[in-house]
Formats: sequence, structure tokens, C-alpha cells
Amino acid sequence: MAKSPKTIGDTPRPEVPPASEIAAIIAGTHGDPFSVLGIHQTETGFCARCFIPGAETVTAVALNGADLGELPRIDPAGFFAGPVAIGGFHPIRYRACRGDAEWTVTDPYSFGPVLGPMDDYFVREGSHLRLFDRMGAHPLKHQGVDGFHFAVWAPNAQRVSVVGDFNEWDGRRHVMRLRRDTGIWEIFAPDVRQGTAYKFEIIGKDGVLLPLKADPYARRAELRPKNASITAAELEQDWQDDAHREHWASVDQRRQPVSIYEVHAGSWQRRGDGSLLTWDELADRLIPYCSDMGFTHIEFLPITEHPYDPSWGYQTTGLYAPTARFGEPEGFARFVNGCHKVGIGVILDWVPAHFPTDAHGLRWFDGTALYEHADPRQGFHPDWNTAIYNFGRIEVLSYLINNALYWAEKFHLDGLRVDAVASMLYLDYSRKEGEWVPNEYGGRENLDAVRFLQKMNRLVYGAHPGVMTIAEESTSWPKVSQPVHEGGLGFGFKWNMGFMHDTLSYFSRDPVHRKFHHQEITFGLLYAFSENFVLPISHDEVVHGKGSMIAKMPGDDWQKFANLRSYYAFMWGYPGKKLLFMGQEFAQWSEWSESRPLDWNLLQYALHEGMRRLVRDLNFTYRSKPALHARDCEGDGFEWLITDDHDNSVFAWLRKAPGQKPVAVICNFTPVYHERYTVPLPAPGRWREILNTDAEIYGGSGKGNGGRTEARPGSDGRATATLTLPPLAVIMLEQEN
Repeated sequence: MAKSPKTIGDTPRPEVPPASEIAAIIAGTHGDPFSVLGIHQTETGFCARCFIPGAETVTAVALNGADLGELPRIDPAGFFAGPVAIGGFHPIRYRACRGDAEWTVTDPYSFGPVLGPMDDYFVREGSHLRLFDRMGAHPLKHQGVDGFHFAVWAPNAQRVSVVGDFNEWDGRRHVMRLRRDTGIWEIFAPDVRQGTAYKFEIIGKDGVLLPLKADPYARRAELRPKNASITAAELEQDWQDDAHREHWASVDQRRQPVSIYEVHAGSWQRRGDGSLLTWDELADRLIPYCSDMGFTHIEFLPITEHPYDPSWGYQTTGLYAPTARFGEPEGFARFVNGCHKVGIGVILDWVPAHFPTDAHGLRWFDGTALYEHADPRQGFHPDWNTAIYNFGRIEVLSYLINNALYWAEKFHLDGLRVDAVASMLYLDYSRKEGEWVPNEYGGRENLDAVRFLQKMNRLVYGAHPGVMTIAEESTSWPKVSQPVHEGGLGFGFKWNMGFMHDTLSYFSRDPVHRKFHHQEITFGLLYAFSENFVLPISHDEVVHGKGSMIAKMPGDDWQKFANLRSYYAFMWGYPGKKLLFMGQEFAQWSEWSESRPLDWNLLQYALHEGMRRLVRDLNFTYRSKPALHARDCEGDGFEWLITDDHDNSVFAWLRKAPGQKPVAVICNFTPVYHERYTVPLPAPGRWREILNTDAEIYGGSGKGNGGRTEARPGSDGRATATLTLPPLAVIMLEQEN
């Protein structure tokens, strides 16, 4: 390499930096190129320095096109430096030539920083709630020039560059500026357009070049198997959902009907050729279907960017980017807007517990354990082969909390179902003795995770009161759905895993044996109001060899369908919000697979169509009868009527709400047909049969009470009704005026 002359004859060359600095710029090892490149003031005026590989000549040009002077080439690798006719520190461009080729480069090192001292302050404090507007890649008109501002947290790196299609993936061209107080690197890259692929090139503290990293805050990503981040415009959506959002922000969600349809967006339906639907195509099909079925919410398995289809989205590498599988992020915003216009909420399955170890992801991000714990006893999850977030690090908490706020604000999401909460709460989760590190008090509780969940819930509900958070928490951790100020975790709801396990165990038994397991139905009412529960029949119950819901039921085909119909009606009459995974509403026989669409052809058969029709009627009955939903989470909304008829496996209870007509739910969980069965009711008079799972329209035998029954005063002061109880069926009665 030629030496950089500091003088020509007796003339000093103050615009030329030392040879070692030039060599570091050319080699891409300089940690602070802003101190070398760009506009610099000398005793005689201003000079410009640039590194443009492949250029033979370079002329500095003002933004208005005026020539500022040709720069001498100091090094044949493409380093140029010389005085320029400029009056201050202004952005400039370079007209570069090589042979007949000519191109223009706007100098990224002639621009000032974008982030400011208040950003630094809030980042250090952990109180920055707009990081999604500051970190990552954002379009910006900066000092009169359009481009993208890039910012990434990598405090232990020697050098960070943004590389992409705009600089031929050359890490020497856009080395970023380090903000030492925060460990954030930033640069304004002029002339970068939206839709451009990019990553971060990082040299770790030991001088080792790391695998290219996707942007942790990227708002768009390439379609798998590619994994670069994509520059994206700020989300623009003509939101037409004020009424929907105002409603949910003004009500007590515990007292509203909530019936959730859980969906894997890639396999609900597909095109005829087997390819995935776009968000707009899903909107055309899924929204009308859910509206007709009476579901109040759609909950998506994670739709954040993830590299591996069979992970179902639970191993995400891009928490801020809706996956490219279904199109651009604007498509998802249109989908949410369409749902809200017809009164359907959208809940996102959210995964802040762990992340995959893919080389382009968060693991060992700057050459150190940055987002995860360095100690594998704390930072590695043996069940899922994933890394565990370091909840004790302020920057990691900010990354995750900002993500929750991002989805609520930018995409108007109605809720977050937080995955794997139990794995977060316990330091010894799925670990043997000696494989975990106790907390500061010697216990197994992950106090950092507790503080994270409390802070996340407090901030989400504080900023977006209409949003609900739901914990998938499978242990008896206390006060999961109690407010933070009362010592709770602050979730709005908790999945009732005990209900799911006990009731599925009961219904999978042959009816002749059910009388010996009566407590599997009654036990759940001992704790049904200890939390605000969602009753989940989720994807987890129909995968990994567990079979579909209809396949779990005992007996011949008729009994299987009768059992499942009675199970659904039992669940919809039971206190708690409802969640049902797609395909189970029409009793799909096969186990769910993410690789194929649901078996919609089954709806041509009466039993399957009858099941779908029952779920639809259950939803609308549940929604239209306040007694069935207004006290889902409070004990005064439930009263046992029959709880001890083990021999007949009959149960009956009352659902009620202040000022509303009560609804009696009567269950006969054997194939025995009872023509004259006495049921106590709270008041005499006519009671209307508002639902009967044995109705012929659902595929049943058509036995029932002719639409109504008469309750007569009893000798003990209570009323009783003599009912027909259809086999393997549930009926619901409502008191008439």
C-alpha cells in the first residue's frame, strides 16, 4: 500500500490522516471512522475524506450539485482526501469514476447523529418506551437527505457496520458510530430505499468477525429460508376501529363474553396449489367465518418472524417483524382493522421467554452473552434447545417491554397471550438438582422474571387499557391475574390448565367408569375463581400423538360425537372464558399438522356440520346470555344444583348475574336416557330449553323437553322440574318472564 504523504514538497497536507488510520479504514477495523472520514476543519478551511472502493477519481459535490473540488487519491484501495470549497459541516456527495463508469455516493460520515442525550438517558434508566421508533431501521429525512437511520445495541463490539444491497454487503462502507454511554451504534445511511435487505456486521471484543446478524428491531424480514432484515416504511393504516377499541377500553373485560378461536395462520386454509394465503386472502375468508361462528377473538400462534415452520412460530428470530410468509406488515394491519370493523379482537401469541440459537439471531450477539445469560444453567433451555432471556438486564427488559407496546400501538392488537410463563417463573424449571442457580434468597423463584412480567403488564395496561394479557401458566403460582399493586403478576387472565387436564381425562373415559371419577368434574370449582381463567382447548391438545378432540372421545362414532358435543356445551356453560383451536369446532378426525390445511371437506357430512353448528350456537348463546358470561371470574355467578349423583354421572349448576335471568346447565354424561329426572331450580314457573346438544340439527337423537319445562314449588321451599335428560347430552334452561 502506498504511504499517505503528509506533505507535497514543503506544503503540509493536514487533510490527510496518519497512515495507520487509513490502513484501519481500508481494512475495516477502525472502530470510529467518524473521526477520520467525512468533513473536517483544518487551519486553512475544510477538507473531505472518503473511502470508495473501486474509484479512480472522486469529486466532492454539494447537495445542490455544485462542485466542491476534486479529491486526490491517497491510496489505490479507494481512500481520497483533500480540501473542499465548503463553508461548514454540511452533508456532501462524491462523484466517483472508474474508466467510463460514473456513480454518486452520498457521504454517510458527513451527517450528525440522530439519537440524542435524552435517548441515552432513558435507555440507561430503562424507561425508554419508544425504542421501536428509535432502534432498528427507520426512514428519515436527515439534514435535507432521504435515507434510513440504523441503530443497534452491541456494547461489547469493537466495530459494528450495517451491510446490505446498498453497499454490496461491504462492512467497511457504513461503519457505525458508538454511543458509549449506552452501547448503541447508529448511522444515518443516505439514499437507502425501503425494501432493501440488510444485516449488521459485528467484530466482537476479541477481534473475531461474527456471523452477520439480523436486526433485533427489524420491522420486516426476508422470506425463509433467507433471513436478512428489510428496510420498511413506517406503518401506515387507515384505522377504522375507534368504536371497537373504545368499547374494550371502557369495560371490565372479566364481565364480557370472550370466546377465542385459536388459529395457526399457515394451516387454517391454503390456496389450491398448497401455497400460503396472504393476510388479505385470510381476511376475506377467516374474518367472515369467525364472525358467522360467533367468536369474539382470534388468537394467532406466533406470527413474528421465525426461520423454521415446524416451530409454529414459538422460536422467533424477529419479535418486531410480522413474518414474511403472509406478505408485508401492512397486510397484517389491514387484517386487524378488518377484524375490528366487525367487532372481532386479535390476540397475538407472544414469546418473551426464550429465543432460538440460529447464527443470525440474538445468541452471542456482539460476541458476548448479551440477550441471554452467560451461564447455561440460567441462559439455556434444555427442553427447547433455546436461549433464555436475561431478565435481570435493563436493556433486555426494555427490548421485550417495548415489543409488547409496539404490537399494541402500531397494530392495534387486542391482547397478548404470553407463552411458557411457568418456564420463566422457576429457575429450576425442567432442571435437576445442581443444574440451576438459586435466587438471592436461595429460592427457586426467578425474581427478575417476576419483575419483568409485573412491569410489562403495568406498562401495557397503563398505555392501552383495552388490551388484555393472558398467561399460559401451568403451576399454582399465586395471583397470576391479580394487579401488581396487590402483589400479583398483573395479567388480565390465566389459562386454566387444570380444567383442561381434568375434564379431558374424564371425557376420555368410557361412560361406565365415569362414576368413579366424579371429582374430575367437581374439583375444578374449588379454585375456579382464584384467578381470572380462560378455559383452553388449544393446539397443544391435538399434536404430538395426542390425536384430535373427536379422536379422544370413547365409544362408537355416534357416541364420540355425542360426547364431544356434550363436552363443548359443558365447557361453554362452565365459568371462565373460552378458547378452542381451529378444526376442533367441526370435529376434524386427524391430528393437526402445520404442513397442511384443515380437513374442510368434512363439513359435507352431517355429524361434522352439526358439530360446527353447535359451536356456533354455543357462542351466540354464551354472548347473548349475561348469566353465562358476566360472572365468569366471580363466585357469585355459579351455584351447584346437582353435584353428588355419581351413579348417573349427572351434574347440574346455575349460572347467574345480577339483574339477569339465570341459566341452568344440566349434564348427562352417560348413554342412559332419563325420561323423568328431577332437577332443583331456584324458582317455580316456566323454564325454556335454550340449548340441547342432542338436537337433530347437531347430529343428535332428538330427545328433549319440547322446548320448555315447568318448575313446581317443592316441599323444602325450592322448586323442582321433572326433565327428560337425553343420552350423553347437555341442556340449558332459562327462566321465562
